[in-house]
Amino acid sequence: MNSGFADIRQHSIVEPVSLTSGVVFALPHSGRDYGVSFLNQSILDQLSIRSSEDAFLDQLIDGIEKYGAPKIIANAPRAFIDLNRSTDELDPALISGIKNNIKNPRISSGLGVIPRVVSHGKEIYRGKLSFEQAQSRIKYYWKPYHTDLSNLLQRSQSVFGQSLLIDIHSMPHEAVSTQSSFIKPPEIVVGDRFGMSSDPEFTNLVISILKQHDFRVAKNTPFAGAFITKHHGKVKKRIHALQLEIDRSLYMDEEKILPNSEFEELKTRLLPALIQISSLICKSEKIAAE
Repeated sequence: MNSGFADIRQHSIVEPVSLTSGVVFALPHSGRDYGVSFLNQSILDQLSIRSSEDAFLDQLIDGIEKYGAPKIIANAPRAFIDLNRSTDELDPALISGIKNNIKNPRISSGLGVIPRVVSHGKEIYRGKLSFEQAQSRIKYYWKPYHTDLSNLLQRSQSVFGQSLLIDIHSMPHEAVSTQSSFIKPPEIVVGDRFGMSSDPEFTNLVISILKQHDFRVAKNTPFAGAFITKHHGKVKKRIHALQLEIDRSLYMDEEKILPNSEFEELKTRLLPALIQISSLICKSEKIAAE
């Protein structure tokens, strides 16, 4: 690898023994391969740099592949490259040679495809990165991830007649606890970009399943989905995409970034729900489509 970060792995794909589900699970922000080279480049300590990470989600859904659905897991951390951003979301305050003419709130806040900050606005670097460094990360990490994710979805669509991406993230508890519109804050937010990335039938079915497993669920508020659901959700081609945001406080100590005492309890609740979701598209769907 010529990226200069040989100690940071690309993503992993975990295939089922037998492909029996048209659902694909994705974890684009749970990567924790920080690597010595990246840590040396950053001014943050090893705990602070993890504050934007969707920590431990891979452990929460461990075993879902046994039920016929593939999963794709980022290994490179979000602080290194954000797979849920477009490649043109380059921050001129961080990357040399970029014109400062893009009016984008994510970029201006430091959350472009190569993030300038982690949670609470903490700066990652002391100075700027070169344009070549940014392009190298996109070439070796961003593009392969999205190519493989697209291939998984297209394969499922070909086999089953349609496919469904479940793009799983975690959200800080404060993101929902401060929303005055909620009597009790949701534990999971399901986003379909207000019907743009998924057929509403799938959205409603997923919400119904999560509620059956005693989760408080909100739809599109405060998270409706970002680049991944926008880019990969192609409803007219029968490729659907939903984003799931899970409240971090349900399973981890957000300050220490460690699993809490409720971790196993949440996994016991969540995994059966995801198994049920994976059964929404199966062999019978292909037969019905034909």
